[in-house]
Amino acid sequence: MVIRSALRTVALAATGLLALAGAAACGNDGTGADPDRVDVVAAFYPLQFVAERVGGDAVRVTNLAKPGAEPHDLELNPGQVGQVSDAELIVYLAGFQPSVDEAVQQQAGDRAFDVAGVQPLLDAAAGGHDHEGEGADHAAEEAGGAEEHAEEASGKDPHVWLDPTRLAGVADKLAERLGAVDSDRAADYTARAKALRTDLEALDSEYAQGLKTCQRRELVTSHTAFAYLAERYQLEQIGISGLTPEDEPAPQRLAEVAAEAREHKTTTIFFETLVSPKVAETIAREVGAATAVLDPIEGLQPGSTGDYLSVMRSNLGALRTALGCS
Repeated sequence: MVIRSALRTVALAATGLLALAGAAACGNDGTGADPDRVDVVAAFYPLQFVAERVGGDAVRVTNLAKPGAEPHDLELNPGQVGQVSDAELIVYLAGFQPSVDEAVQQQAGDRAFDVAGVQPLLDAAAGGHDHEGEGADHAAEEAGGAEEHAEEASGKDPHVWLDPTRLAGVADKLAERLGAVDSDRAADYTARAKALRTDLEALDSEYAQGLKTCQRRELVTSHTAFAYLAERYQLEQIGISGLTPEDEPAPQRLAEVAAEAREHKTTTIFFETLVSPKVAETIAREVGAATAVLDPIEGLQPGSTGDYLSVMRSNLGALRTALGCS
């Protein structure tokens, strides 16, 4: 892991120098490519959504994570490092994407807006399920996975956007930051953040009502990305793998989840859109359950016409069916 981190640092330093050299050659004065709009770089989709809604036609937003790509392990190419270097504002979430964190540290200076700093993040274990009797081998495996992924190493869950009320708070703070960058349109940013807050509060009300009366409150997921959603709506998350969706769960963990699924009479095992459903399908076969998508909205599928709000509403429909809500 040390070697990988060192190589990434060297690569970023080299590409950063190229980006700075290119910017100097083009006479970049730090005001962005479009003098009429603020150039914003968003680290992944939910931050792009908020930046576009708050910024409106006053901003040009570039998403570093391409549609269909799993953003956790994003490795920036020289062009993307150049985008970070040139942007007037970088919206990111520290601890979620190590290569973005390093590029921001090396290239962005005081032009970065860290969503993780808006309000305290939940501990990585919060919103999950307590498993009595988990052995030392499982704990060691979890620790090993955390070594490779910054969000687990920091002990914090980055998926804050899955609570609409928390995302509204992010929008409010982003409006303040955009207003500091572009004071002539500060009132416009504030007004758009207020409009987005109204939409997010309506979504929150739909979730609260839709999940108020259910036969079950346990959701079994392939990836423990839903702690914020579970906390907000009094659900209990049972994760097959940890915060990192690519981690392969141990056979012991699969057996534990299968036992809990039977205990809670689980009818649906959830998997997500950007990683393989094989582990969820294995548990589903074991307990005689169906599988369904519960999207953590880390990114959209290529060609998708949806947005954060529509995907969250699709998630609500899937939850209501799986949990037997009336």
